[in-house]
Amino acid sequence: MAKLRKAARGKHRWVGLTVDESIKNRQGLEEIIGQIDALGGGCKLFDFVDGQAIIRIPLESYNSAKPILEGGCKGLVSQTSSGKIRLVRERMG
Repeated sequence: MAKLRKAARGKHRWVGLTVDESIKNRQGLEEIIGQIDALGGGCKLFDFVDGQAIIRIPLESYNSAKPILEGGCKGLVSQTSSGKIRLVRERMG
């Protein structure tokens, strides 16, 4: 099967989150992300280490999710976002 070209994969944003200390594991965080309607169904958790997480959000959902995550929602607070995961990882330290 041929690999999809970049244009066919869809656009997305990477968002770096600070996660509340009551959320201990990846499965718990994935459940919380699934409960936030603004993130849509295409949101995916990529990294979760030491109270920090990086998620991928489809560009169509990003504009509605941004103000919700910046204000804090269910123990998740947005710290940074970018079109490149490398930049989010650098900013999160």
